[in-house]
Amino acid sequence: MSDELDDLKALMAAATPTPDTRRKAENLARAQENFEAAQGSARDRRPIVKRGPFARLTKGARSMLNTLSHRGALAATTAVAAVAMIMIVPQTRDSLLPPGSWTESRGAIPQQPLPGVAKQDSATLQSADAEGLADAPMAEAPVVVEEFGAPAPALRKGVVAPNQSVSGLTGFAAPAAGLALEPAPMPEQNAEAFANAQANPLHVTTETPVSTFSIDVDTASYAVVRASLMNGQMPPRDAVRVEEMVNYFPYSYPAPEGDHPFRPTITVSPTPWNDGTQLVHIGVQGERPVIADRPPLNLVFLIDTSGSMQDADKLPLLKQSFRLLLAELRPDDQVSIVTYAGSAGQVLEPTNASDRNTILNALDRLEAGGSTAGQAGLQQAYQVAEDMAAQGEVTRVLLATDGDFNVGLSDPETLKAFIADKRDSGTYLSVLGFGRGNLDDATMQALAQNGNGQAAYIDTLAEAQKVLVDQLTGALFPIANDVKIQVEFNPAQIAEYRLIGYETRALRREDFTNDKVDAGDIGAGHTVTAIYEVTPIGSDAIRNGPLRYTAGDVAADGTAEIGFFKMRYKLPGTDHSQLIEQPILPGQGSLTQDVAFSFAIAGFGQLLRAGDYMGSWTYADAIALASDARGDDPFGYRAEAVTLMRLAETLAK
Repeated sequence: MSDELDDLKALMAAATPTPDTRRKAENLARAQENFEAAQGSARDRRPIVKRGPFARLTKGARSMLNTLSHRGALAATTAVAAVAMIMIVPQTRDSLLPPGSWTESRGAIPQQPLPGVAKQDSATLQSADAEGLADAPMAEAPVVVEEFGAPAPALRKGVVAPNQSVSGLTGFAAPAAGLALEPAPMPEQNAEAFANAQANPLHVTTETPVSTFSIDVDTASYAVVRASLMNGQMPPRDAVRVEEMVNYFPYSYPAPEGDHPFRPTITVSPTPWNDGTQLVHIGVQGERPVIADRPPLNLVFLIDTSGSMQDADKLPLLKQSFRLLLAELRPDDQVSIVTYAGSAGQVLEPTNASDRNTILNALDRLEAGGSTAGQAGLQQAYQVAEDMAAQGEVTRVLLATDGDFNVGLSDPETLKAFIADKRDSGTYLSVLGFGRGNLDDATMQALAQNGNGQAAYIDTLAEAQKVLVDQLTGALFPIANDVKIQVEFNPAQIAEYRLIGYETRALRREDFTNDKVDAGDIGAGHTVTAIYEVTPIGSDAIRNGPLRYTAGDVAADGTAEIGFFKMRYKLPGTDHSQLIEQPILPGQGSLTQDVAFSFAIAGFGQLLRAGDYMGSWTYADAIALASDARGDDPFGYRAEAVTLMRLAETLAK
């Protein structure tokens, strides 16, 4: 037995390569060089399920890197990880070989690629040390994501992490030194969550004559759809909220007159995608107050600096975006910055906007790292906002994040109640989303809706210009709160109807007159659009057949009204709502270019959601309608929409 043990020890000693001090030093130096070259590249997608041995090894190395901030410590940790790879890879590779695969010569290895590793040449496979590993284009073992059943893309030498931007091109990151840009497919967005619901159903008017909902001026959905299409992918169906796509565009509806701060305009016209129905278009235009009269503004930038924000389209784009916003502030406006990662902290005391350099320096010093303590950040930001608030001033918290909240949100309902309480005190919360991959749109929507603010998604600097510069006044200065719309359809004239979009904004019928129920807000100069598709009595497009047993036939009421429109709103700082109402008549209004273009976008959104009511209408029809109704397009928003329609038409094939 002792002889056999001695023989085994001798074989193990013979199989162990002789240490080479020079080569070890060279490998450590090469590992350091590779680390320095890879700075700025995005981290891999977060794993969802089981990972292979190589993936676990590299994940551990990345975890060590993320917990250290000193460059010397980072270099030392990287070197240790490189040596560990040298020691483990040959053993792991050997353990994967079938019995009897060894040849008589010591250490000869069959010419087979490792599972999850790019195919290598014979010199690489025969190397048992880091020389081959450092030079060969190795790939990390794929992450198998059960939700999509496909491996996530690996990061190799010469490949840039997807979902970044290079020279303004959405979808790729600027290559680090020594890395060449190589085409790589956009990964599945396997950690995103979107706030949506099934499309509104078709209602029978005799059964449900009243429709009630809260208005919405959010635009995040359109920007998410654009980001997906520009990356060569159809957007997730739940990412498409049709009302946010329609409301993304500015419209020139008739200006308010009289005592109300906004004015509804109603148009009834044929439906482009269905000859047997009509569209009831409701356009609300908010008043445009004189900008010189606005009160001083207190802004708290609540910035997510967690590790997930390191990508070029997240924290770096956020800094550029806030630079644009600062240029719009007045000298007596004040700015404070609160960040949150593993913990929350105030990195900039309230500072006058005139001290621009101090604010910009604080922004430039921000770096990403750590987990995401969202709740702690919100609590501190609100405390800072309360300290800044003064009589007659406007105080806002702007939360900027990729939505990856993973610390402190164990009780979302408690958080909503906290935000609602702060909202009632006069401090509103708006949410700006950045980046893709782990975008928690559902949480962002909930925060913005409970905070009486807006939710927007910023994927480009041009979008930052639109949201934070062109529409700044509307976003920060409301002219009406808790705005609700209710439409009652006349069963003697309308057989069926459906509201297009606003699925997440539905209210109960009795909520309309309940002033305690929270609803949407309209900012200065904002426009809001809502569209119903209605089916007149006697139309061939009626989908629901008559019932055998009914309470009685609907008698003609002698009026031509097809419905009745009501809107309730509160002036800022008041507790009681005011009412606007008017009848809806057949053929009311005129089909302007604004109205027609909104129809094209509504149809486009329904096509993206694979809607059940579009008949034979296609992307080509949406393109034609939008092109004809493009009209005056000073910022190119409508031209861009036509481009997105063309991309969707191609990708849908």
